[in-house]
Formats: sequence, structure tokens, C-alpha cells
Amino acid sequence: MGIFSFIKDAGEKIFGGHEAEAAAPQKTIEEINFEKAQKLKERILEMGLPVEKLNIVIVDDKALVFGECPNQEVKEKVILTVGNTEGIAEVDDRLEVPEPAPQAQFYTVQKGDYLSKIAKEFYGDPNKYMIIFEANKPMLKDPDLIYPGQVLRIPPLEE
Repeated sequence: MGIFSFIKDAGEKIFGGHEAEAAAPQKTIEEINFEKAQKLKERILEMGLPVEKLNIVIVDDKALVFGECPNQEVKEKVILTVGNTEGIAEVDDRLEVPEPAPQAQFYTVQKGDYLSKIAKEFYGDPNKYMIIFEANKPMLKDPDLIYPGQVLRIPPLEE
């Protein structure tokens, strides 16, 4: 459990942007935040991430995420799915796992980065980029499509 920071203006645009909020002036901020939380929950389910008792609460640009994950990998993917959404600057992880495992490192993509460059930095071998790609599926669909500000899981190498 912990708080993870993200770049608020980077990420997948699942909320529809500021135009969507302006188009619905009759809604309260609580209603808008509830709808954002519902969209995030739908996105997690669409990705096939198995989370029991999933609940998300949005307060300003912070997402509190509750639920039960089968393992550390799913937990981290849920955190990244929520955090790599435009409009979310912070994820407060309240997710539980039955057997906690060591946490993967998180890395924020910089301008000019590509997966093989990141793999060389973390593993000493650019050819291990597929480890990072696989660790970030289904958020990543193509190893060549990463963007500055995106946060990636960098799992430890298996011994």
C-alpha cells in the first residue's frame, strides 16, 4: 500500500477531457468524480484484470483504489492503469494481495526513451525489452508505442 505519483496531463483520455465536463454544467463535482471512477473500473475490467471488490474513489486529481488482487503483478497493473489516465496525478493504493511479493520498480518514460533503451538501463541488455513489454500488457499493445510521462512496470529479472 502506498501513494504513487503520476503526470496528471499525460495518459489515456478515458474521461473525455475538459470539454465533457463543460458540456454537463448541471452535474456536481461529486457526480463527475463518481462517473470518472466508474469509467476507470470499466477500463480495468475491459483489460481483464481480475480484482475482487474493486472500488475507486476520485477526489480532485487523486484516485483511491480498493479491492483484492490475486497477486502483486495484477495489483501493480491496476495502479498503472488508473495512474496512466489523463487527469489522475496520484493513486492511493489500498489494494490487498493474499501473498505480498516484492514490488516491481516503476519508471516514468522520458522524451527519447524506447523499451530497449530502458531495458539496457535496468537489465544491462537492450534485448530484454520484451520483459518490460510483457510486464506492461495489456496497457501496452505495441513495444514501439510508449510516450513521455507514461509510467511502466520494470519487474526484477528471474534468477
